[in-house]
Amino acid sequence: MSLLPIRLFPDPVLRVRCSEVTEFDESLRKLAGDMIETMHAAPGVGLAAPQVGVEKRLAVVDLSVGDDRSQVHVLVNPRVVRREGLVTEVEGCLSIPGINDKVDRPERVTVRAVDLEGKPLEIEGEGWLARALCHEIDHLDGVLFIDHLRGLRRERVRRQLRKLAAEYEDVRAGVGA
Repeated sequence: MSLLPIRLFPDPVLRVRCSEVTEFDESLRKLAGDMIETMHAAPGVGLAAPQVGVEKRLAVVDLSVGDDRSQVHVLVNPRVVRREGLVTEVEGCLSIPGINDKVDRPERVTVRAVDLEGKPLEIEGEGWLARALCHEIDHLDGVLFIDHLRGLRRERVRRQLRKLAAEYEDVRAGVGA
Protein backbone atom coordinates (compact mmCIF):
# COMPACT_ATOMS: atom_id res chain seq x y z
CA MET A 1 0.00 0.00 0.00
CA SER A 2 1.06 3.56 -0.54
CA LEU A 3 -0.06 7.05 0.31
CA LEU A 4 -1.72 8.98 -2.50
CA PRO A 5 -1.61 12.76 -2.90
CA ILE A 6 -4.93 14.33 -1.93
CA ARG A 7 -6.23 16.77 -4.54
CA LEU A 8 -7.06 20.20 -3.19
CA PHE A 9 -9.68 22.75 -4.18
CA PRO A 10 -9.94 24.05 -6.91
CA ASP A 11 -8.55 20.97 -8.70
CA PRO A 12 -11.06 20.27 -11.53
CA VAL A 13 -11.24 16.53 -10.72
CA LEU A 14 -13.19 17.46 -7.58
CA ARG A 15 -16.06 18.67 -9.80
CA VAL A 16 -16.32 15.56 -12.00
CA ARG A 17 -19.28 13.18 -11.88
CA CYS A 18 -17.42 9.89 -11.60
CA SER A 19 -18.09 6.87 -13.78
CA GLU A 20 -19.43 3.57 -12.49
CA VAL A 21 -16.90 0.89 -11.65
CA THR A 22 -17.26 -2.08 -14.02
CA GLU A 23 -13.96 -3.92 -13.48
CA PHE A 24 -13.55 -5.65 -10.12
CA ASP A 25 -9.88 -6.55 -10.28
CA GLU A 26 -6.62 -6.24 -8.38
CA SER A 27 -6.14 -2.60 -9.45
CA LEU A 28 -9.47 -1.69 -7.80
CA ARG A 29 -8.48 -3.52 -4.60
CA LYS A 30 -5.09 -1.75 -4.60
CA LEU A 31 -6.72 1.64 -5.12
CA ALA A 32 -9.12 0.97 -2.22
CA GLY A 33 -6.25 -0.11 0.03
CA ASP A 34 -4.19 2.96 -0.89
CA MET A 35 -7.22 5.19 -0.24
CA ILE A 36 -7.75 3.66 3.21
CA GLU A 37 -4.09 4.18 4.08
CA THR A 38 -4.21 7.77 2.76
CA MET A 39 -7.44 8.52 4.68
CA HIS A 40 -5.95 7.21 7.95
CA ALA A 41 -2.68 9.11 7.45
CA ALA A 42 -4.43 12.42 6.72
CA PRO A 43 -6.19 11.75 9.23
CA GLY A 44 -9.77 11.68 8.02
CA VAL A 45 -12.98 9.68 8.32
CA GLY A 46 -13.70 9.40 4.61
CA LEU A 47 -12.11 9.66 1.19
CA ALA A 48 -13.55 9.45 -2.31
CA ALA A 49 -11.64 8.44 -5.44
CA PRO A 50 -11.75 11.90 -7.09
CA GLN A 51 -9.93 13.27 -4.03
CA VAL A 52 -6.94 11.21 -5.16
CA GLY A 53 -7.44 12.05 -8.84
CA VAL A 54 -9.40 8.95 -9.89
CA GLU A 55 -12.76 9.47 -11.62
CA LYS A 56 -14.39 6.25 -10.34
CA ARG A 57 -17.35 5.72 -8.02
CA LEU A 58 -15.32 4.41 -5.09
CA ALA A 59 -15.30 5.74 -1.53
CA VAL A 60 -13.98 4.64 1.84
CA VAL A 61 -15.32 5.62 5.26
CA ASP A 62 -13.96 4.87 8.74
CA LEU A 63 -15.22 6.83 11.74
CA SER A 64 -12.58 5.15 13.93
CA VAL A 65 -9.80 6.80 11.86
CA GLY A 66 -7.90 3.52 11.74
CA ASP A 67 -8.44 2.39 15.33
CA ASP A 68 -10.92 -0.38 14.44
CA ARG A 69 -10.54 -2.16 11.08
CA SER A 70 -14.09 -3.54 11.44
CA GLN A 71 -15.43 0.00 10.97
CA VAL A 72 -13.84 0.47 7.52
CA HIS A 73 -16.48 0.67 4.79
CA VAL A 74 -15.43 0.30 1.15
CA LEU A 75 -18.22 1.39 -1.16
CA VAL A 76 -18.22 0.79 -4.90
CA ASN A 77 -20.94 2.54 -6.94
CA PRO A 78 -22.78 3.74 -3.80
CA ARG A 79 -26.12 5.50 -3.80
CA VAL A 80 -28.36 6.78 -1.04
CA VAL A 81 -31.73 5.01 -1.26
CA ARG A 82 -33.35 6.36 1.91
CA ARG A 83 -32.97 9.57 3.94
CA GLU A 84 -34.63 10.45 7.24
CA GLY A 85 -34.48 13.49 9.46
CA LEU A 86 -32.20 16.47 9.25
CA VAL A 87 -29.22 17.46 11.40
CA THR A 88 -26.94 20.48 11.19
CA GLU A 89 -23.31 19.90 12.19
CA VAL A 90 -19.90 21.34 11.34
CA GLU A 91 -18.16 19.61 8.45
CA GLY A 92 -14.77 19.85 6.86
CA CYS A 93 -13.01 18.16 3.97
CA LEU A 94 -9.50 16.88 3.32
CA SER A 95 -9.62 18.57 -0.11
CA ILE A 96 -10.52 21.96 1.38
CA PRO A 97 -8.11 22.35 4.30
CA GLY A 98 -8.82 24.95 6.96
CA ILE A 99 -12.45 25.51 6.02
CA ASN A 100 -15.25 24.13 8.18
CA ASP A 101 -18.89 25.12 8.41
CA LYS A 102 -22.33 23.93 9.41
CA VAL A 103 -24.03 21.71 6.83
CA ASP A 104 -27.50 20.14 6.87
CA ARG A 105 -27.45 16.38 6.28
CA PRO A 106 -29.92 13.54 6.83
CA GLU A 107 -29.91 12.08 10.34
CA ARG A 108 -30.25 8.54 8.96
CA VAL A 109 -29.54 7.05 5.53
CA THR A 110 -29.55 3.72 3.79
CA VAL A 111 -26.82 3.29 1.19
CA ARG A 112 -26.70 0.55 -1.42
CA ALA A 113 -23.39 -0.27 -3.06
CA VAL A 114 -21.26 -3.24 -4.00
CA ASP A 115 -18.04 -4.47 -2.41
CA LEU A 116 -14.67 -4.97 -4.07
CA GLU A 117 -15.86 -8.32 -5.45
CA GLY A 118 -19.01 -6.79 -6.96
CA LYS A 119 -21.34 -8.29 -4.33
CA PRO A 120 -24.28 -6.10 -3.21
CA LEU A 121 -24.18 -4.52 0.22
CA GLU A 122 -26.39 -2.18 2.19
CA ILE A 123 -25.35 0.13 5.03
CA GLU A 124 -27.69 1.85 7.45
CA GLY A 125 -25.99 4.93 8.82
CA GLU A 126 -27.07 7.27 11.59
CA GLY A 127 -25.49 10.45 12.94
CA TRP A 128 -21.85 10.89 11.93
CA LEU A 129 -21.86 7.76 9.78
CA ALA A 130 -24.83 9.08 7.79
CA ARG A 131 -23.03 12.41 7.40
CA ALA A 132 -19.78 10.79 6.24
CA LEU A 133 -21.57 8.54 3.76
CA CYS A 134 -23.46 11.49 2.24
CA HIS A 135 -20.30 13.63 2.13
CA GLU A 136 -18.31 10.96 0.24
CA ILE A 137 -21.15 10.12 -2.16
CA ASP A 138 -21.45 13.85 -2.91
CA HIS A 139 -17.77 13.79 -3.94
CA LEU A 140 -18.57 11.08 -6.51
CA ASP A 141 -21.07 13.49 -8.08
CA GLY A 142 -18.67 16.46 -8.09
CA VAL A 143 -20.42 18.11 -5.13
CA LEU A 144 -18.43 19.60 -2.24
CA PHE A 145 -19.76 20.30 1.25
CA ILE A 146 -19.39 24.04 0.58
CA ASP A 147 -22.05 23.71 -2.13
CA HIS A 148 -24.62 23.12 0.64
CA LEU A 149 -23.90 26.48 2.30
CA ARG A 150 -26.25 29.44 1.89
CA GLY A 151 -26.34 33.16 2.63
CA LEU A 152 -23.61 34.79 4.70
CA ARG A 153 -21.89 31.46 5.36
CA ARG A 154 -21.53 30.88 1.64
CA GLU A 155 -20.13 34.39 1.10
CA ARG A 156 -17.60 34.01 3.92
CA VAL A 157 -16.43 30.66 2.55
CA ARG A 158 -16.19 32.08 -0.99
CA ARG A 159 -13.64 34.61 0.26
CA GLN A 160 -11.65 31.82 1.92
CA LEU A 161 -11.86 29.73 -1.26
CA ARG A 162 -10.49 32.56 -3.42
CA LYS A 163 -7.44 32.67 -1.16
CA LEU A 164 -7.09 28.87 -1.28
CA ALA A 165 -7.43 28.91 -5.10
CA ALA A 166 -4.71 31.59 -5.37
CA GLU A 167 -2.39 29.47 -3.21
CA TYR A 168 -3.18 26.44 -5.38
CA GLU A 169 -2.28 28.38 -8.55
CA ASP A 170 0.95 29.63 -6.96
CA VAL A 171 1.94 26.04 -6.15
CA ARG A 172 1.09 24.88 -9.68
CA ALA A 173 3.12 27.73 -11.16
CA GLY A 174 6.05 27.07 -8.83
CA VAL A 175 5.84 30.50 -7.18
CA GLY A 176 7.49 30.58 -3.80
CA ALA A 177 9.08 27.16 -4.27
